Amino acid sequence: MNNKTLFSKTNPLKLFFIAAIPGVIGMLASSLYQLMDGIMVGRILGDTPFAAINLAMPFVIINFAIADLIGVGSSVPISHCLGRKEDDEADNIFTCSVIMIVAAGIALGALLFALAPSLLALMGAEGLLLEYGVQYLRVYALCSPVTTIIFAMDNYLRICGVIKGSLVMNVVMSVLCIGLEFLFLFVFRWGVWAAALATCLSMSVCALAALIPFFAKKLQLKFCRPRFTVKMLKRIVACGAPNFLNNIAARITSIFMNMLLLRFGGETAVNVYGVLMYADGIIQPIMYGSCDSLQPAIGFNWGAGDRKRVFSIEKCCFVACTAVSVVSAIAMLCFPTVLAELFLEGPDAATLEMTTTAMRLFAIGYFVRWLSFAAQSFFLAIGKAVRATTLSICTALVIPLILIGAFYPLELTGLWLNTPVTYFAVGILAAVLLVLFAKKLRGSSPSEPPQTQTDGEEGDPSVSNRG
Repeated sequence: MNNKTLFSKTNPLKLFFIAAIPGVIGMLASSLYQLMDGIMVGRILGDTPFAAINLAMPFVIINFAIADLIGVGSSVPISHCLGRKEDDEADNIFTCSVIMIVAAGIALGALLFALAPSLLALMGAEGLLLEYGVQYLRVYALCSPVTTIIFAMDNYLRICGVIKGSLVMNVVMSVLCIGLEFLFLFVFRWGVWAAALATCLSMSVCALAALIPFFAKKLQLKFCRPRFTVKMLKRIVACGAPNFLNNIAARITSIFMNMLLLRFGGETAVNVYGVLMYADGIIQPIMYGSCDSLQPAIGFNWGAGDRKRVFSIEKCCFVACTAVSVVSAIAMLCFPTVLAELFLEGPDAATLEMTTTAMRLFAIGYFVRWLSFAAQSFFLAIGKAVRATTLSICTALVIPLILIGAFYPLELTGLWLNTPVTYFAVGILAAVLLVLFAKKLRGSSPSEPPQTQTDGEEGDPSVSNRG
């Protein structure tokens, strides 16, 4: 079954399971690696290296955010072009995007390598904490030209209907990461830099392997002579902006959070926040796999004008996202110290008490996290970049920074309250945006459907209501 038949003819529920289950498994494999990464660093190297990687991680993710901007941003117009049977344009967007990702990896990697000591010192790191953080960050910076394309390849494989191939790539990458990190840290007894090296080597191998079928012209998307245009670049930026701004904004928030955590609770508070982020790193990939795996299908059918099918597929995404979010909230409420004991070596009573308080407050927000998460994914898939970006920025930056100021007198408690209050506020915003969007669609004329030049973004004039 080719991707056009899969996206346009398969029963929506069956399509959800065909696409989402491999997507979730792939994301789970990735989150399992992240979990094991934290456990091995914390258990083998100790609390200071664990705190160091938590301080450096926002900058690592910023490094990947540019590639994510281009990868996700190109995936939406590529899917729309394929839905309109404009294969040549889809190939051109794909080719230009790969070139831009590699170029961005070189530029940003060089910048991070040079600025690593200054950036971490600015956050308050000093001594061994600063030394370990710089080592960790510079390995990622050196490998940036090769590693950053890995997440875009995942999108491109799924667009071509190679869902199992995407799954295999993620699983193999995670297994390699875990194996190499265990070898480097436990057997060779190398330092924290080796944890970053294990990840970068695994990403590089899988990224290069994923490129082979595209170079061999065995998939629907093919490399061609690149034709860069301002219109194409604007579409990529508009569609990729929500994910990109979410990544950047979230890392800016994390940087401020880490600075205040060091001030109010020292290295222990940074470690507890790291535990919360690892818990989040297990849950969000499952939600992401449930929604993101269907984006090519949603974009294809939106480009083809089959609005009814888009909504049928999206219902499955919302239900799955809700289930994952609520179950995760209950698990964190019931077992708040389990993760702390996984990551931290011999935590004392005060650390466990701090972790329990933080985890339970953090968990409450997941009872509503599904709403804004699924809504943002939906708006992104159909090219409504402004709506998706609004949710993204409010979740990752605007509301958290407002709450940092509002809750500042509460010190650590205020920092732990930041995430759940943010999720409730953005959930309300997501509900309002969805209601307004539904009203706008109901008010459009079936015979003269509205164009997608809505919200002020660069639109896709081919989208119509033929469903």
